[in-house]
Amino acid sequence: MPADGTWNLTMQTPMGERRSTLTLSTAGGTLTGKQEAEGNTTDIAEGTVNGNELSWKVSITNPMPLTLTFNGTVDGNTLNGSADTGMFGSFPFEGTRA
Repeated sequence: MPADGTWNLTMQTPMGERRSTLTLSTAGGTLTGKQEAEGNTTDIAEGTVNGNELSWKVSITNPMPLTLTFNGTVDGNTLNGSADTGMFGSFPFEGTRA
């Protein structure tokens, strides 16, 4: 599937650029994997895939407890979209296949 593999993500936030590594696997319409940032690795939740469109959630504790909802589109070796933080709004992200 187009999303399977490891991705290097960069998200633009008011706190500056945030980087993470995303490892994805697809099976039918289900997306599973892990996201690592700043030394913390978290399983993704509620992952879905529909063609080249992806969505997943990640709960983080640093810099504060938040659940981020990612929505993106895979185009070859790039992944672009936005991450919704809830009360702090949405921020764009871009990724490249590692």
